[in-house]
Amino acid sequence: MHQVFQRAKEFIYKNARPLDLARWHYHFENGSKEAVLKALAFYQNEDGGFGHGLEPDAWNPNSSPLQTWAATEILREINFTDSSHWLIQGILDFLGSGEHFNGKHWANIIPSNNNYPHAPWWHASDRKWHDDYNPTACLAGFIIRFSGQNSELYALGCRIAQEAVEAYRAYGLLDNMHTVSCYIRLQQYLEEAQAFDIVDLDALRARLIEQVAYSITKDTSRWGSAYVCKPSQFFNTPESIFYPRNKEFADFECEFIAQTQLEDGSWNITWQWGAYPEEWAIAKNWWKAHAIINNMLYLQGFGLL
Repeated sequence: MHQVFQRAKEFIYKNARPLDLARWHYHFENGSKEAVLKALAFYQNEDGGFGHGLEPDAWNPNSSPLQTWAATEILREINFTDSSHWLIQGILDFLGSGEHFNGKHWANIIPSNNNYPHAPWWHASDRKWHDDYNPTACLAGFIIRFSGQNSELYALGCRIAQEAVEAYRAYGLLDNMHTVSCYIRLQQYLEEAQAFDIVDLDALRARLIEQVAYSITKDTSRWGSAYVCKPSQFFNTPESIFYPRNKEFADFECEFIAQTQLEDGSWNITWQWGAYPEEWAIAKNWWKAHAIINNMLYLQGFGLL
């Protein structure tokens, strides 16, 4: 895997955004959390929310729940848990402001997306609110994990978490892997907060184990060319509760990563915008850097780096 890692490193140094370079340094070159936080802060707005294309498929500079969710994922990736830090407090302020919130869900598409380069799936139409829990379930978990238990925001997070889990129980297994990931984050945040009395965590955990096995694309011939679901969407270590039931595909993904690296050190991005070709060329490189970090973390998690 040494050659795979070296080619990946070359791509990162030649093409990555400062944020993704800082992430690379943190994970693989003894870099600091502070450097990642410093780079991430440039995507945060005065209202505490995030924008500016942090999620590369939407270049809207305005704060949105989706871009703010992307920030929470990076904080989780570097295991940053200081709830008193101004960056986390800013996120909580944004979520508590009511902006892009309809009482049940935070919108994952906002109208001002249309004013900036974006992927077609982030284009705002008449339907502004999504009735699933992407990214709402994850954001509710973040609130429970980091806000004060006596606050109104904490109570809101608890209510949304309960509604999200009840909706999941009533609906059955989900087809959207991104919504599944948000439920996994909710489960993880609840466990880390030791919030065992908000929902039935044992039942949620059991449902998610079944869900992950259902969601992973079993036809591995499609993995390199289609927008499909691989084990790394949900976990990147054999210690995960999802590994035992998906061992065959999880182990195969290690081989898949090694075998499908492109000459430039990146991996194929299996989607495209169709519009904004110049901006998409830039966003595609950002996604490649993101995929490289995820792939290297996966190999690292399986003890192969």
